[in-house]
Amino acid sequence: MSYANSKIPDSAQGGVHEHLPRLVRRHASAPFRKPFAEFSLRAIDAALAGWDGRAGLILDAGCGVAHSTIAIARAHPDAWVIGVDQSADRLERRKPYPASLMPDNMVLVRADLVDFWRLLSARGLRLARHYILYPNPWPKIGHLGRRWHGHPVFPTIPELGGLLELRSNWQVYVEEFAAALGVLLGRQPSWQVFDGSEGLTPFERKYRDSGQTLYRLSVELSDITLDGVRSAVHASGQCHRESHQ
Repeated sequence: MSYANSKIPDSAQGGVHEHLPRLVRRHASAPFRKPFAEFSLRAIDAALAGWDGRAGLILDAGCGVAHSTIAIARAHPDAWVIGVDQSADRLERRKPYPASLMPDNMVLVRADLVDFWRLLSARGLRLARHYILYPNPWPKIGHLGRRWHGHPVFPTIPELGGLLELRSNWQVYVEEFAAALGVLLGRQPSWQVFDGSEGLTPFERKYRDSGQTLYRLSVELSDITLDGVRSAVHASGQCHRESHQ
């Protein structure tokens, strides 16, 4: 089987889902109260145990085999880098890096991201950088609610602040993520095509070498507050209602 044979997600959906703005506003209008899993509660303590409370926090959300976490930690030696994935198997496959070569400013933890994002927010923590690299696209039209921007946890993401970077090989996913942030922030961030030369994750390298177009969204969220998010959502909803009157 050829290495560079990856395909772009196959979907009947060619643009931003028509129900996305309404879904984001609904999720932002009420708190998400799903109980935390016990292993996620242990993970947040483990993730912060080595942090000195002063270094900038960087989150690699859904880090997989953690190649990206390692690269990010090496690029930001003064930060504390947390790689989170729900799969213990993926975290254990951090080849080709033996423990002796792992950066000492990072930690890998197994947790449900839905829990982990909310636990960071509940502790009042803010991120310096936040990476969401090649998330599962859930490309079927009916899977909107499974994509991060269509999930009830999504309003928590901008609350964490920092420089947020999303990468994907499906243009619709990036367009939707930008549109969903636009609902929450009152301004829609831009996104770009990029060449993937960095090869930050195994997926990025495979998609790049398969000749696919890669997309990146980067937005600074350092000035975002929960009240600001709710105000933007309220204004967005008001404008939406007036446009239909």
